[in-house]
Amino acid sequence: MTAGLTGWLREEGRDARAVKPAQTGYPPDDDAAYVAAACGDEGAAVCLERLAPPLAPRVAAERESVDLSYESIREGCERVLDAAEVGIVEGIGGLRVPLTGEREVIDLVADLDCAAVLVARSGLGTLNHTALSVDALQRRGVDVRAIVLNQYEGASVAERTNPDETERMTDVPVHTVPPLALDEPTDAVTGLREHLPASVISEGAHGDRVERRKGEQAALDGERSGRPRYR
Repeated sequence: MTAGLTGWLREEGRDARAVKPAQTGYPPDDDAAYVAAACGDEGAAVCLERLAPPLAPRVAAERESVDLSYESIREGCERVLDAAEVGIVEGIGGLRVPLTGEREVIDLVADLDCAAVLVARSGLGTLNHTALSVDALQRRGVDVRAIVLNQYEGASVAERTNPDETERMTDVPVHTVPPLALDEPTDAVTGLREHLPASVISEGAHGDRVERRKGEQAALDGERSGRPRYR
């Protein structure tokens, strides 16, 4: 999702850049490198911290005896976002994933003063998961601008009814993206262009930032003085 959004914005002539606060499972996982490849520009994405264990950042850092600083991560995100016309923050696993110390990913979302676009699974169980995520963000004062149900095929009654029911429960616009053939990183850009309305990027560009949580959720950052950003 981050690669597609960043590449799409850059194709529209915006200086969009993504930042990954902390990458775990590295290598082989390298989300910032994937975004850069999708955009054809190494400067399109930055990763602040890399950890080998495929675990929550706080847990991975503890096992590796690495001292992760929440303030350093937050300030690093701010530097990237402030330098871009549109900034996108790549999340890590989900809202309640431990980031550093007692801080979680949702703390970073709120402290960066962002609006959110949640990216959720499409099938059975997503109603509860997504509604709780929206509630958690709104309690922290985060503006949830849209929900994207990922890997949507409409293969079951639950999946076919989830978009409308999710929108009814949350009062947030819901969009769907089918499984994409990602033979090349650039296919993520083409796929999002084909399946999402332009409002998903235009709302963020007129706000502040966008954020994505890998596999489950993404957030489109909200209004704040300065340049538009994605997170």
